[in-house]
Amino acid sequence: MAGTRETTAEAPAPEAAPVPAPLRARYAVTRSVVAGCPVLRLTPRRGATGRHLLYTHGGAYAFPLQEPHWWLLQHAAKDTGVTLTVPLYRLAPEGDARQAYALLREVYEGLCAESGPGAVTLAGDSAGGGLALGQAVAYRDAGAGRARQVLLFSPWLDLTMSHPALPALEPLDPLLRTDDLIEAGRLWANGADPRDPLLSPQFADVSGLPPVHVFQGGRDLFAADARLLAERLAAAGNGGTFTFEPAGEHVYVSAVWTHESRRSLATVRGLLRDAPRSS
Repeated sequence: MAGTRETTAEAPAPEAAPVPAPLRARYAVTRSVVAGCPVLRLTPRRGATGRHLLYTHGGAYAFPLQEPHWWLLQHAAKDTGVTLTVPLYRLAPEGDARQAYALLREVYEGLCAESGPGAVTLAGDSAGGGLALGQAVAYRDAGAGRARQVLLFSPWLDLTMSHPALPALEPLDPLLRTDDLIEAGRLWANGADPRDPLLSPQFADVSGLPPVHVFQGGRDLFAADARLLAERLAAAGNGGTFTFEPAGEHVYVSAVWTHESRRSLATVRGLLRDAPRSS
């Protein structure tokens, strides 16, 4: 990858799930080290288009990449010709947002130097969705090249967990709990203001961003924040879309055997193949 730097000061890799055999059969897998962290790159063995998907995984900023993340990527990128880049950022409490953004900026700049920013899609689920949107905000503010689009799967948008609908949503969500997330967010912020737009992009100015496509389930603690983001994006004239599955649980797209996931992943594949929409 253009712009990467090998270093002997590599941090111990988190216990990320290994790339599964179906992906290894379709992609050439390479590993580099950027800003001291492992970065996995999966290049299609056939039909590579030169486009890239830069994916940040979820896990409350504290848990490593899991096998369902690979399921999501396997089905989202199938037959699109897109190269997958997956940085394994340092997890809290050893890592924090400042370190993650330094890593992601270097990776993004390398992909832009290789193929141009218009060939790069930023994407992520849950906490990784917050990082994906936060990157788009950071690159806009820095005057960097604008990514092709942003794909968000049940994104965590507000570390403060302040939306008034959360008490009503929490009983519907079998996975997420408000108090646990507030603590995880505190560790990730590491003394910074949790309302900083790069930590909680719900508080960011969303004008001038690439098209942002949000995929959200209704049985998810993050549902109200995702809908609020979609409304703010629409008001700003963003060219993205909001896909809402009422029965979908948190990161429902990773449950690739369900009808909800299959519908949404078909949409994702279309977005990865088609020309980007302007915002």
